[in-house]
Amino acid sequence: MGPLVFQFFCQWSRTKYRGSWILHQSLVLHFCLMHMETLLSRLPKGREMELKKLSISLVVVLVLVLVLQILSAVDFDPYRILGVSRTSSQADIKKAYKKLAREWHPDKNKDPGAEDKFIQISKAYEILSNEEKRSNFDRYGDVGENQGYPQQQQHRQFHHFHESFYFDESFFHFPFNSERRDSFDEKYLLHFSHYVNEIVPDSFKKPYLIKITSDWCFSCIHIEPVWKEVVQELEVLGVGIGVVHAGYERRLAHHLGAHSTPSILGLINGKISFFHNAVIRENLRQFVESLLPGNLIEKITDKSYVQFLSNWKKENKPHVLLFDHMPVVPLLYKLTAFAYRDYLSFGYVYVGLRGTEELSRQYNINVYTPTMMIFKEHIDKPADVIQAREMKKQLIDDFLSQNKFLLAARLTSQKLFRELCPVKKSHRQRKYCVVLLTGEGDKFTKTYEAFVAFALANTKDTVRFVHIYNDRQRDFAHALLMDDEKYWGKSAVAILERRNNVGRVVYKILEDAWEGSEEDNFILLDRLAQLRTDPGLLSSDTVLPDLNDELAPVFFLRWLYSAIEYVSDCWDSVFHNNWREMMPLLSLIFSALFILFGTVIVQAFSDSSDERDSPLPQKEDPSEKNEKNDTTFSKENSRIPKKGFVEVTELTDVTYTSNLVRLRPGHMNVVLILSNPTKTSLLQKFALEVYTFTGSSCLHFSFLSLDKHREWLEYLLEFAQDAAPIPYQYDKHFLERDYTGYVLALNGHKKYFCLFKPHRSGDEGGTMGSSEDYDPLLPTGEARGKSSCSPGSKQIRNKLSKLSLWMERLLEGSLQRFYIPSWPALD
Repeated sequence: MGPLVFQFFCQWSRTKYRGSWILHQSLVLHFCLMHMETLLSRLPKGREMELKKLSISLVVVLVLVLVLQILSAVDFDPYRILGVSRTSSQADIKKAYKKLAREWHPDKNKDPGAEDKFIQISKAYEILSNEEKRSNFDRYGDVGENQGYPQQQQHRQFHHFHESFYFDESFFHFPFNSERRDSFDEKYLLHFSHYVNEIVPDSFKKPYLIKITSDWCFSCIHIEPVWKEVVQELEVLGVGIGVVHAGYERRLAHHLGAHSTPSILGLINGKISFFHNAVIRENLRQFVESLLPGNLIEKITDKSYVQFLSNWKKENKPHVLLFDHMPVVPLLYKLTAFAYRDYLSFGYVYVGLRGTEELSRQYNINVYTPTMMIFKEHIDKPADVIQAREMKKQLIDDFLSQNKFLLAARLTSQKLFRELCPVKKSHRQRKYCVVLLTGEGDKFTKTYEAFVAFALANTKDTVRFVHIYNDRQRDFAHALLMDDEKYWGKSAVAILERRNNVGRVVYKILEDAWEGSEEDNFILLDRLAQLRTDPGLLSSDTVLPDLNDELAPVFFLRWLYSAIEYVSDCWDSVFHNNWREMMPLLSLIFSALFILFGTVIVQAFSDSSDERDSPLPQKEDPSEKNEKNDTTFSKENSRIPKKGFVEVTELTDVTYTSNLVRLRPGHMNVVLILSNPTKTSLLQKFALEVYTFTGSSCLHFSFLSLDKHREWLEYLLEFAQDAAPIPYQYDKHFLERDYTGYVLALNGHKKYFCLFKPHRSGDEGGTMGSSEDYDPLLPTGEARGKSSCSPGSKQIRNKLSKLSLWMERLLEGSLQRFYIPSWPALD
C-alpha cells in the first residue's frame, strides 16, 4: 500500500466518522498497524527481528500521540480558560479576554508557556464570542468544526446504515428519509436528559417553541416551510427552539404529553402549553406572545412616568424606558423584559401617541429612532442610553447586562448578595463590596445620598457599592458592627470580601461613623487605594448569616398564588394538554359520584315498610336451581358456537373491500396466512382453534394465500416494528421467507392489526403478538434442512398450538396494536 492509499483511507475515515474524532484517530492507528504487519510478513528472516523492534517503538509513539491528543481535546474548556461562568454576557467575556490577552501575550510575558496559554485564550474567545459556536459547546461539549449532539450522529449513522444495506428508499421515490427532510431541524433535536437539565431551567429566562415530529408523517412535511420561516424569525429575537423526534425520543414525547405528530407546544417557566390553531406564521407568533406574562411592560405617558421612575427605591431595581413609534410593544422588547424581569422594570413609550410630547421633549428623543434609557437613583437624568435604527438582541443584552443593578443597591436577599459580592476565586479576581449600614427615614437621607454620589464617582470593576437597613437585617448588621455603641443611631461603612459560600468574609469597618462629609469621602477613598496594594488591610474575620428576603410575599399570598397556579395547571391538563393521562382520574371521580348519588336516590325512593312486611324467602327446589344455573351459564357464554362448523373465506381482490376495507366499526377479520402445500393442515388446525370463538358476531375468519399476495403481507409487516416505521426493501431472501402460520386480526375501520407469530418447534414460550423480539424468519430452504416433515405433518399443525390463547387476549383487548396510514391494495 502506497502513500496514496493511506491518504485515501485517512480522508475516507475522516468523512465517514466525522462525528467521532476519536474513532477516526483509532481507525488510522489500526490501519498503520495492519500495514506494518504486512511489511513484516514480506521481509527476509534476517532483518525481521530488527524491524519488528522498530515497529514496536513506532506503535508506542503513535499510541502516546493519540492519547495526548484525546486528553487535550477532552480537557479544553473555554469557560474555565477565560475564567467566566456559563451565564456570562458577551461584555463580560470580552472583558475577561482582553485582560488575559494583555497578561499572557508572548511579547509581554516571558513565561515559557505563555505562547501556548495565549493560543488557548484566543481559541476560547473565538468559541464564546460566536453565539452559534457557544451554543453548540453548551449543548454538546464539542469544540471542533463538526459539532453536534452525539445522538444526532447516531441517527445519521443509522440512516446511512439502512440506506446502504437494507432500506434503499429510491425504490419508492418517496421523501421519507428524515435526514434529508429534517436537516434544518438537526441542530434543535432534544433528548430527555438535555431537556430536563438544561431546557427546563432555561425556560425561566426565555420561552421555548418545540415541535414533535416523526417519520411517515405527511403533515410534518406540510408544515416544514412555515416552521422554518417562524424559527428563523423568532430565534434571533430570543425564543428557544426545540425538535423532538417521537420515533427516537418516545420517553420525552410521552413526558411532554404529545400523543400525535406533528404537535407544537410552548414551554415557559417549566410549564407546557399546546398550540391548537392552524400552523401559519401569524398564529405561531401570537402563540409565543401569549406564553409571556401580561404585566411585563407598563405603558408610560407624560402623567405616569414620574411615578414609574420613582419606584426604583421600593422595587430596588433600575427602570428602563423604551421609546418607539410602534403602537404595539414589539415582541423583542417583551422577550427582553421577561429575561431581565428579576433585575429591571420596563416601561414603553409610544412616541406617536398624544400625551407623550413632554416626555419626548424632556429627554430629547428622536421619534424616528428607537431609544432605550436606563434610570437608576436619579430620575431626572438617565444613567445610560442607546439609540439604533434597528434594535438587535445582542446589542440590547450587552446594554442591559452592564446596567442590571443600581449604583448602590440595597441587599434585600441572599441571592442578590451573592451576585453583587461574588466569592473570591483567585488572587487575580478579587471583588470587594463597600456596604453602607444605615437606617430608614429622613434622618439618614443625607448620608445615603453622599454614599450614592461617592459610588457614582468611583465605578471600578473590582468594587461594588451596596447598602442595607439595619432594622430589616439585624443579624447581618450585628455580625459586622458587634453592637458597637459609637454606631448606634448612625451609619457605618464596611469593606468586605467573601471567601466562601458558607458566609465567611474578611472585612474592615471605617473607624468613624459615616456622615457623608468630604473627610469621610477622603478616608474611604484612601482605604480603597490601600486595598489595591495591600489586601491584608481587611483584618477582621466573621461568618455572615443569610439575608432575609425582604421583597418576598407573605405566606398567605404565596399560598394563594400556588393554589391559583395549581388550579390553572389542572384545567389546562384536563381540557388542553394531557387529557389522556387525566382520563383515569376523571373516570374514577365520575364513577364515585354516580355510585354516591345512585345510592342516595335508591334509599330516598325505597319503602322501609316493604322490607319489614316482606315474607321470608322460601327454599328453592334443587331442580329449579340447576335450571337457573344452566340459563345463567348460557347467557354469560355468548361465544358458544351457533353452528357446527367454521366459515373461513379466502381473502382475494374480490372480497378484499367488503371483508376488510369497508368492515363495520367494531368488527375484525382474523386472517390465516398459508401456502398451497400447507393449506389443508393449517385450515383444519385453524378451525379447531377458533371454533369456540365463532359465536361472536363481530369476528370474521379468512385465509390469505402467501403464494399470491406475499408483497401485500410484506408491506403490512413493516409496521409491526418497535421503532418508527421505515421503508422496506426486497433482499435476496424475499421469496424464501416463510410466513405460513401467521395470523393477523385486521380492524378495517380503525386501520390497525394485531399479529400472531407461529409457535416454532423447540420454543416453549412462543410469541403472542409482541413485536419487540421480531426477527425475519429463516428461508424455507434452511427450515426444510432442519425438519424433513411433509407439509401435512404434525410439526406444521403445531404452529397454531397457542392460537386459542392469543384469541383470548384479542377479545380482552390486551394485544399490541400496529396502526397503518391506509390499507394497501390487494393486487
